[in-house]
Amino acid sequence: MGSRKKIKADKRKEDKKNQFFAVLRNCPTSPRKMRTVVDLIRGKEVYTALNILKFNAKHPSNKLETLLTSAIHNYEAKSGQRADAGNLYVTNVFVDGAITLKRMLPAPQGRAYRMRKRSNHVTLYVGTMEENQQEELQEEGTQEETVK
Repeated sequence: MGSRKKIKADKRKEDKKNQFFAVLRNCPTSPRKMRTVVDLIRGKEVYTALNILKFNAKHPSNKLETLLTSAIHNYEAKSGQRADAGNLYVTNVFVDGAITLKRMLPAPQGRAYRMRKRSNHVTLYVGTMEENQQEELQEEGTQEETVK
């Protein structure tokens, strides 16, 4: 590995130590259906988001509830603080497409239609509100400098 690559990889690894997240891979739900549920919890306080997911009738909400509890436990393990202070929020959530299984369905006159069984990857970040406000202020400062 080249020295520049190693330096960047080490920097990325150090940045991950300060971020609190959980990842769900190869969830057998289409990304479109998962995004509708994810949009409900983005930016909410974690226990409010857990209640939303618990009482939501959509199928992906069960998997997201498990993922959110995992992210909360990761926060508690990494930071050493309890999450019940009320200042822990879902900062960032995104859904990416994963592998698509292609199956055949019978169709009229001896034909066959292709059925695509989609799956997705979900990454969920949690953090405190103070960290989010500091990051937003830094981003706004860099945007103002570029405008000038």
